[in-house]
Amino acid sequence: MSENKLLEEEIVAQEGVHNYSSEEQWVKPEDPLLLERLEWFKDQKLGLMMHWGPYSQLGVVESWALSDADGEWSRNGIDWNVDAEELKRQYFNLNKTFNPLRFQPELWADLAAENGFKYLNFTTKHHDGFCMWDTHTTDYRITGPDCPFHTHKYADIVKQLFNAFRAKGLGISAYFSKADWHTPYYWAPGMKPGTSMWRGPSYDPKEYPWLWEQFVRFTHEQIMELITNYGRIDVLWLDAGWVNDYRDQNIRLGEVVEKARQIQPWLLSADRTVGGPYENLITPEQTLPEHALHVPWESCITMGTSFSFRYEDNYKSVRQLIHLLVEIVAKGGNLALNVGPQPDGRLSETAISRIQGMGAWLKVYGEAIYGTRICEPCSVGQVKFTRKDDTTYAFHLYKDEHETVQEELHLPLTADFSRIDLVGGQDNLEYRRTDKGVVVRLPDTERQAGAPIAHVFRINQ
Repeated sequence: MSENKLLEEEIVAQEGVHNYSSEEQWVKPEDPLLLERLEWFKDQKLGLMMHWGPYSQLGVVESWALSDADGEWSRNGIDWNVDAEELKRQYFNLNKTFNPLRFQPELWADLAAENGFKYLNFTTKHHDGFCMWDTHTTDYRITGPDCPFHTHKYADIVKQLFNAFRAKGLGISAYFSKADWHTPYYWAPGMKPGTSMWRGPSYDPKEYPWLWEQFVRFTHEQIMELITNYGRIDVLWLDAGWVNDYRDQNIRLGEVVEKARQIQPWLLSADRTVGGPYENLITPEQTLPEHALHVPWESCITMGTSFSFRYEDNYKSVRQLIHLLVEIVAKGGNLALNVGPQPDGRLSETAISRIQGMGAWLKVYGEAIYGTRICEPCSVGQVKFTRKDDTTYAFHLYKDEHETVQEELHLPLTADFSRIDLVGGQDNLEYRRTDKGVVVRLPDTERQAGAPIAHVFRINQ
């Protein structure tokens, strides 16, 4: 592979974290239904993302350790003495021990719905090629004969989750990796000298077009299975941006997306990092844009340090998570908050407590989050803004509970308004205008305890 192509791959994903497209790369759909669905998406604000598969048994990063070119960073947590080839063999055999007997999809759906999450983004297949649905394209699947879970009543995990979350009124975003490191149509045995592999195919698609065509058909068939057999899907969320129609890995994505839209015409597609007409959503990963983005977008950010389940992980606090959500929403985006389920099929008690903590806050302050749009100046220091129709919301964030709550707070707000209320508190607050905005006086009761996660103001015109 040329140095230029290697550089392109590094730009797409560094240490498993994907770059994100610019606003200039976004193409506005012409279909009125898709435009309507993008407005729906922008209303949601909070999604539950889940990376789950056989890799959860080891508590290591999903898929990436299989790529020798990514081994330097992805194998940091692998401390048993095996070489790269034995590691791959052991990893690909994890399906033979994956048996999440404590999987309860209805509990996950209840937890999400009761605590303010509006959609599910679930990994139907990561780069390792293991399918979490009852595909007929490969035996490397959750319902395959080698997987002990295949006899369980909930064996078709994608079906169970999609049905459970949909029954609670939540949207469905189907994560699907365009790369597949298990199928011989992508990593073809014997096609690459030596044993070292990278994240792309083991052969040049231009030199072996017949083999590449098999991979394209394989990929199309898998996507169409999901679209045809798994109910309404709102977003087809496509990972592995190095697989795209503009480089040497043309899977004719437009062909399959348009075919899918004949069945589900409302389907949004997120062809990550690629740009163009099939990246309807821009998807920053483990980061927030510095400024507001005036196109549909979501940041996928982990609750802990890893997308996949990690033993004794360090989780962000409820305060940190709410602050993330507020800043993302103020900049016009959604937060897809990732939780990695345990190998036994449960969510960790810490993850559950964080979700419930967010839910408790959102029950009080959700009106300032859901269905809102960008309100300039968006973000100024500890103050963030959103708007809904003729109402502006201002959030004054507190870094920790020990921060001093001032008697008066400055809001850099210059627009005309008639009153200021404290969401979840007193209405008609005292305020005075200054040349730099508004100074609001807090009720004495708001200063008697520790600093809250935020003071949220409702400002009516």
